[in-house]
Amino acid sequence: MNKYKKHIFICINKRNDSLQKKSCGDLGLEIRNKFLEELKKENLTYRVRSNKSGCLGTCNFGPTVVIYPEQIWYRNVKLEDVSEIVKETIINNKILNRLLLK
Repeated sequence: MNKYKKHIFICINKRNDSLQKKSCGDLGLEIRNKFLEELKKENLTYRVRSNKSGCLGTCNFGPTVVIYPEQIWYRNVKLEDVSEIVKETIINNKILNRLLLK
């Protein structure tokens, strides 16, 4: 079995609506599914793993996506960002500063 070159962690933690605190929740799951679709389209499913994650501790900045081994943290990711993340960060190793959690 080949080891994955990169891992993408997407927070799907959903908070109780009464807490009035932001969470990644359902949108995180949609983002994760979009990553699966884009990785398959780029024929990367055997080199890059897309994982659901519990809370990453960045609720105010969610949905949060973390890419390892580079330790890139993206915040406020939207569905329309996924294709660009795959093409620019996963394939071309470029950081998208507009999404970077600093």
